[in-house]
Amino acid sequence: MWTFIQDQILGMKWLNTLIGKLLLMVGLNVNSRIGGSIQFFIYDTIKITVLLCVLIFLISYIQSFFPPERSRKIMGRFHGIGANVIGALLGTVTPFCSCSSIPIFMGFTSAGLPLGVTFSFLISSPMVDLGSLVLLVSIFGVKIAVAYVVLGLVIAVLGGTLIEHLHMEDQIADFIRNNNSKVDIESPNLTAKDRLIYSRDQVASTFKKVFPYILVGVAIGAVIHNWIPEGWVETVLGSNNPFGVILATLVGIPMYADIFGTIPIAEALLAKGALLGTILSFMMAVTTLSLPSLIMLKKAIKPKLLATFIAICTVGIIIVGYGFNVFQSLFI
Repeated sequence: MWTFIQDQILGMKWLNTLIGKLLLMVGLNVNSRIGGSIQFFIYDTIKITVLLCVLIFLISYIQSFFPPERSRKIMGRFHGIGANVIGALLGTVTPFCSCSSIPIFMGFTSAGLPLGVTFSFLISSPMVDLGSLVLLVSIFGVKIAVAYVVLGLVIAVLGGTLIEHLHMEDQIADFIRNNNSKVDIESPNLTAKDRLIYSRDQVASTFKKVFPYILVGVAIGAVIHNWIPEGWVETVLGSNNPFGVILATLVGIPMYADIFGTIPIAEALLAKGALLGTILSFMMAVTTLSLPSLIMLKKAIKPKLLATFIAICTVGIIIVGYGFNVFQSLFI
């Protein structure tokens, strides 16, 4: 039953078969490079778009119960590493990209929440969310998806805890630190209809922002899947290159996408022989340390804290990558 759910409902393999038959009907050989690329592009675009809209709607409905005011109240009740865990977990039901998470991070910080807690949220929010869990299950299976999410949360908790112990509160931008608007605001009581409208609007808004990156990601995945030789991918990102994880992490940082745009690329790389940990490091780097988000974050924190944040995330991502590579046989 679970195999059926994973393959046919989440993975939509029936859709791939249907698209292949339709392409054959119009005279396109799906076993050729061009035909295979077109099949990959159509299939992954439709699959990810459908899953994206459904997941955003469901997650936004859940998120409607946790507006920033309520989230601040929840996190304010906890202390120590427990607060970091709560901050990381709240990141799983918030925006899907790093740039969207930064304004919320600034609000949490100006509200007086501990710096480590807000950074646990900032790391977790783009790297790990409920949508990524379902999408990863649809492509890589349950074990890989759960391991990715758990390790992403571990990086968020440990990263936030380390930043907390470094006592770098003076590295927050003055306009945030001097904000005294720490008023405890009650969240409005939304009706079920209000929550449905909010979820619908979130689907429309997020889809407009994310869809271009889905198209780019799927297009890159289609090229990798059908045009790049398997031996080349194995040489650069396979077991023969001990620096593959570091390379994938550094390549991922300048890019900007979210989990929905990186998964098609990861899927194609895995099929070509790239190591699992190397692929996951690439995904984590793209979603957490994208250059546009770092530019935005620079306006909120000073260079010393920004460099510390980048270093902690980079080291954590690289460790996770090598760890997955060592134990890849347990997941595939």
